[in-house]
Amino acid sequence: MDCYTANWNPLGEEAFYRKFELYTMEWGLKEDLRDCLVAAAPYGGPIALLKNNAKKEKSPSTRPLLEIYSASGLLLASIPWKSGQLVQLGWTASEDLLCIQEDGTVLIYNLFCEFKRHFSMGNEVLQNHVLEAKVFHTEYGTGVAILTGAHRFSLTTNIDDLKLRRMPEVPGLQKPPSCWAVLTQDRVTIVLLAVGQDLYLLDNTSCSVVTPPGMSPSAGAYLQMAVSFNYRCLALFTDTGYIWMGLATLKDKFCEFNSTIRSPPKQMVWCSRPRSRQRAVVLAWERQLMVAGNSTECIRFVLDEDSYLVPEPDGVRILSRTSHEFLHEIPEASQEIFKIASMAPGALLLEAQKEYEKESQKADEYLREIKDQKLLPEAVSQCIEAAGYEHEPETQKSLLRAASFGKCFIDKFPPESFVRMCQDLRVLNSIRDYQIGIPLTFTQYKRLTIEVLLDRLVLRRLYPLAIRICEYLRLPEIQGVSRILAHWACYKVQQKDKSDEEVAYAINQKLGDTPGISYSEIAARAYDCGRTELAIKLLEYEPRSGEQVPLLLKMKRSKLALSKAIESGDTDLVYTVVLHLKNELNRGTFFMTLQNQPVALSLYRQFCKHQERETLKDLYNQDDNHQELGNFHVHSSYSEKRIEGRVGALQNAVDEYYKAKNEFAAKATEDQIKLLRLQRHLQEDFDKPYLDLSLHNTVSTLIQDGHHKKAEQLYREFKIPDKRYWWLKISALATRGDWEEMEKFSKSKKSPIGYLPFVEIAVKHHNRYEAKKYAPRVTPEQRVKAFILVGYVGCLSLERQGGTGELEIRLGLMAAGGSWCSSTPRAVGLGYSGRIREALILLLPLGAARGATQTPLFSPHGGK
Repeated sequence: MDCYTANWNPLGEEAFYRKFELYTMEWGLKEDLRDCLVAAAPYGGPIALLKNNAKKEKSPSTRPLLEIYSASGLLLASIPWKSGQLVQLGWTASEDLLCIQEDGTVLIYNLFCEFKRHFSMGNEVLQNHVLEAKVFHTEYGTGVAILTGAHRFSLTTNIDDLKLRRMPEVPGLQKPPSCWAVLTQDRVTIVLLAVGQDLYLLDNTSCSVVTPPGMSPSAGAYLQMAVSFNYRCLALFTDTGYIWMGLATLKDKFCEFNSTIRSPPKQMVWCSRPRSRQRAVVLAWERQLMVAGNSTECIRFVLDEDSYLVPEPDGVRILSRTSHEFLHEIPEASQEIFKIASMAPGALLLEAQKEYEKESQKADEYLREIKDQKLLPEAVSQCIEAAGYEHEPETQKSLLRAASFGKCFIDKFPPESFVRMCQDLRVLNSIRDYQIGIPLTFTQYKRLTIEVLLDRLVLRRLYPLAIRICEYLRLPEIQGVSRILAHWACYKVQQKDKSDEEVAYAINQKLGDTPGISYSEIAARAYDCGRTELAIKLLEYEPRSGEQVPLLLKMKRSKLALSKAIESGDTDLVYTVVLHLKNELNRGTFFMTLQNQPVALSLYRQFCKHQERETLKDLYNQDDNHQELGNFHVHSSYSEKRIEGRVGALQNAVDEYYKAKNEFAAKATEDQIKLLRLQRHLQEDFDKPYLDLSLHNTVSTLIQDGHHKKAEQLYREFKIPDKRYWWLKISALATRGDWEEMEKFSKSKKSPIGYLPFVEIAVKHHNRYEAKKYAPRVTPEQRVKAFILVGYVGCLSLERQGGTGELEIRLGLMAAGGSWCSSTPRAVGLGYSGRIREALILLLPLGAARGATQTPLFSPHGGK
């Protein structure tokens, strides 16, 4: 343990800091970092370098070179810089590189120097040029702040939703500020700048002078300022070497420190651990690194070469030409275990495990001491936590072995924390490997989350490692393996060295039917890369037609899209393609295309019936479908307001029906034309609406209006069957109440429908008196029903004597619906069998309901 703490440096009484090497950089830089434009992404992200940026020559040999390296110094990509003069480099939260030019244009590249897009910071920046620029991160996204040559500030808080803001002007500002920074307060982005000994705060609307609390009057002019990683803390450096540290709101002071160095540092960044009481900043000069905090002392490191500081949530990365180091505060758990002469439970447990491996009895003594204090669970937890903060695998194993050893002596110790830590460390060790080059700490890993880490591996095209991590952590396929395979396939289609068939086959073999995979998205990527045939082959593996069709339409493969839509059986999808074809093709080609697809043609006809009637006519004309053309003209005739137009449309229908050899339809349409003309004359003669009535309704209306001769004319002209005409006439006369005319009509000649309808219609209109006139004229087989309808049940005896069978009378009673009258009781004693009597008794309530006299059929003593 003494050796382990050799690189610990105390700051105050409770805090220790250590600096250890992450990688030996082998990027072979010939230039010093001071001669390059440098930007390193946080969370162990990549490093961007722009070499030869200061040179103005444009010859190919001296043209600036943009290079992107991993954190371990492996070259990811490089391109010669052919655009304008660069002022600043920066990284977005999604690890896209921002290149800010002197004219205010911001170019965005991915990790492999592939151009994505660009945007401008506005005309004012273009006119006055960019003096300085900063890339910052807020809850809204990645932002860019610009200081122009006119000493004005412009910024945007989210480059993905570009909204430029021009900050207020600083009164009397004639030269650039000595230093400035971007802050966030209450979700509002502001700019803090220093001019000499004055601090100005620029918000959306105003410029105000601020004074840090507790600032010494003799502090001097401000030369440097730094904002913490979470934008909550602020540090200021003055020309007297005075360092002030406090809240970014400038409402509270943490501490101050006098560095005694008057020259401004090249960089000043915060170095603090989450939930730590120590506040510290790191300052870098040419050959010296200083850590200053709330202590009278500081930590100094000698720098052998020019370095660059990268702030992290829990420390600072230090880049140089030969090494990549990490400086951080020792976590509390590690301090408790490894501090010299520590008697913490975790330290005793670690010693116990080491003695146990030596087969020494001291192991038992250490364990008993921990157990007597009932601190064994705490000791195990300390060892597990400390293992996460260690970078060296051997130290991790030592601490985890101690935790595992201690768990054996605890009943029901939950294993989840131990298992989770083993998994996390295995993932972290795999990505810290030199070939991968992502030196995440455990704290950063937990903040970043496994999902974001997998995204970053995918961005680096490290698909096998990402898949192995997903399988090891047993992540759901849709969130893990499926998503990564989809990204791999999208990258695969960009490779031009293989044929479309080979790429499509390789993708299908790898992906198969993996859940969550969308072949349409992969095909869309292939199409965007100009590989249309590959996209079509990939769509063959897409099981959802709803995903196939839109992309095929986008690729101008409309006929194939139509076939796929028809195969799916989804009518909405077919309609989508058909309407797309209608807008894309000329009329003739469109109709010919539909001719080869009967299903699509049928659906389009249905659409036209409701939406485009004239187009429907063109379809029928093209097919020489005279029957449907006739139907079309008939349907169209009803939309005509003038009778001449309607007759003309029906005449066209007659012609089409004859061409279709449908004589019945033609004759029926001719009759309709004749009826329309007659109805027009009737309407003109009698000043009453007759148009659009059917033939039967026209005849019935004429009879009701008393125009019997006109009704007879229609009867003869349209050859209405006798039975139908008699029914129409007696119904209309009864409705009119013209019973005299009805009686005359019944005697005009023998009724083709008999006389029972006369009885029924009269009863229906509540005229039993008229109904009784026709009852005797009813044929014998229907007479019982007629008598019952008119309520003349007394005549049943005559019918009995006249030979009407019991069954006929029974059926008559049933058909009459139980009609009843005052003579019904006497009918029971007319010699009928008991079954008839029962029928009469059952029908009694029906008769009573119709107002018949309810005379008792039988006496209380059972007599007749």
